[in-house]
Amino acid sequence: MIEFSAADIAEITSGSLSPSARAEASLRVSSATTDSRESRAGGLFFAKRGEVSDGHLHAAQAFANGAVLAVAEHAVLDDAGADLPAVIVADTVLAMGALAAEAVRRLREHSALTVIGITGSAGKTTTKDLLYGILAAEGTTVAPTGSFNGEVGVPLTIFSAEYGTRYLIIEMGATRRGNIDYLARMVRPDVGVVLCVGSAHAGEFGGIENIAVAKGELLEALDAAGTAIINADDERVLAMRERTAARRMYFTSSTDFRPADGPVLTAVHGTTTTAGHPTFELKLPDGSMHAVTSPLIGLHQIDNLLAAAAVAWAVGVPGERIARALNTTGAASRWRMERTERPDGVTVINDAYNANPESMRAALRTLAELGRDRRTWAVLGEMLELGERSIEEHDLLGRVAVRLNISRLLAIGSGTRALYNGAVLEGSWGEEAQHVPDVETAERLLEQELRPGDLVLFKSSNGAGLRFLGDRIALRTDAIAPPEGPQS
Repeated sequence: MIEFSAADIAEITSGSLSPSARAEASLRVSSATTDSRESRAGGLFFAKRGEVSDGHLHAAQAFANGAVLAVAEHAVLDDAGADLPAVIVADTVLAMGALAAEAVRRLREHSALTVIGITGSAGKTTTKDLLYGILAAEGTTVAPTGSFNGEVGVPLTIFSAEYGTRYLIIEMGATRRGNIDYLARMVRPDVGVVLCVGSAHAGEFGGIENIAVAKGELLEALDAAGTAIINADDERVLAMRERTAARRMYFTSSTDFRPADGPVLTAVHGTTTTAGHPTFELKLPDGSMHAVTSPLIGLHQIDNLLAAAAVAWAVGVPGERIARALNTTGAASRWRMERTERPDGVTVINDAYNANPESMRAALRTLAELGRDRRTWAVLGEMLELGERSIEEHDLLGRVAVRLNISRLLAIGSGTRALYNGAVLEGSWGEEAQHVPDVETAERLLEQELRPGDLVLFKSSNGAGLRFLGDRIALRTDAIAPPEGPQS
């Protein structure tokens, strides 16, 4: 983090200094966190109110761990009741955003900084990981930890940048219109990429068209000198080209797409290997072709690979270096098509960090492709925040699982009853499809019924908690290796 004085922070955030902060006029901070346990010497602690806890209650612990200043909505005290140095603001989260915006301005003033914004209903974190893999070899690059993509996570990512940072990658999520506009005004991106428009958070947004409006806020924020990276294979994203003043660049898997208003990156002959890795010929705007076989899993990852390549091309990375990075970079963030081979021959794919109808179907297709000669399990939890479409979408997903000939479907929790019913109505019979009330019941069933050679997919929204079940099943220490020699 670039240094700020307490007086600077008070001015930037329209805050006031507490008595103890006024007494230390030269006080400066060089790191920032919202977690008191992560505070370190010379750090700034944001006392944020959360759903579970109030950061104001943990300020004393933050200072014990090394923090020297807090940003808070009221005075914070140590364990003896003495005033702690703080900037008192009306809203801690908005103060984070104001300080982050000033940090970006100062970084630009002192460095040749390029800010890249990534949004979309799915694939943001994987694309971010891929892009980091390319750009980190080109210059000092800062990217979010995990899925830091909201009004708190984006400032924390910015605070991890130092003078000399060449590329700042910002992942942008949204649960309502205006979220991405707020983040974009904070970081003023030079390059913006929209991956796709799906039905994640459709209930909160009030429909998929509102999601498209929200995602397009990123491209609207770009000025004429910026570059908009557009997925030409998604009709709603393609329509966003009318909403930006920036230069346009497209990515697609169609060799027939030839726009007049910008260059195109194309995936030619896209398919997957027998191990499920996406492979294609990357055609760049200069006409050069580069072979790509990614360590990622699933044909749907080609969109993310293309998006990362397009951004890298837009900022001047040569094609051969882009392809080299794509051939070696996997997903660095957890629970994204994470594959584990158990000693007993069971393969676990844990993709249970988030879910929406589009990503669920993509994961099931990948399961079917990988499991052509194996018994396949789809262990599915609820897709949250779908609003009034929830029952319909879960019903459709159960039918898709049957049509893809998935061997066993295990639906977990009350929110997946429609998923199970859809599978039964589509023609599942016997124990092909089962519904259980909770994760604990599912775990007992899997422990009893998994056998060597099975391929198991775990997929759900984050809140359903299946990623932890997937971890436990993948890392079972009592799994027995299959006997040596050919198996019947």
